[in-house]
Amino acid sequence: MTERYLEDLHVGDRFESGTIEVTENGIVDFAHDFDPQPFHLDLDVAKRSIFEGLAASGWHTAAMSMKLFVTGGLRLAGGSVGLGVDELRWPRPVRPGDTLRLQTEIVEVRPSRSKPDCGIIRIRNETTNQNGEVVQVFLTSLLVRRRPAN
Repeated sequence: MTERYLEDLHVGDRFESGTIEVTENGIVDFAHDFDPQPFHLDLDVAKRSIFEGLAASGWHTAAMSMKLFVTGGLRLAGGSVGLGVDELRWPRPVRPGDTLRLQTEIVEVRPSRSKPDCGIIRIRNETTNQNGEVVQVFLTSLLVRRRPAN
């Protein structure tokens, strides 16, 4: 897959990812290590919670989305260097058996004022489940290399 430089990117460009299958074991293992709340760990407790069933931690959803992003259609020269997240939303829970996919849209492209060999892009990432329902949205800024002069 082609690595892209700042000069290759334009506002409105869209990129698709592959998919990730969400498993009950994956949800519980992630929660055990990073977000050990009972509604992420125990099906019986989860059924009595606001989620009414086992749900992935939002941070697990974010981690899966990150994998979809870095393995998806937008491959940045030198890798994906995050500068910060402007907005992060989880409008619906992720469940065991869900299949997640990510779509990335470039919303801003500009040269860096402090690093002449780089630029900054803002992207909107939307993660959906197998029914096309949005499970996560985040806006973030990335540092992107400029094409080297030959």
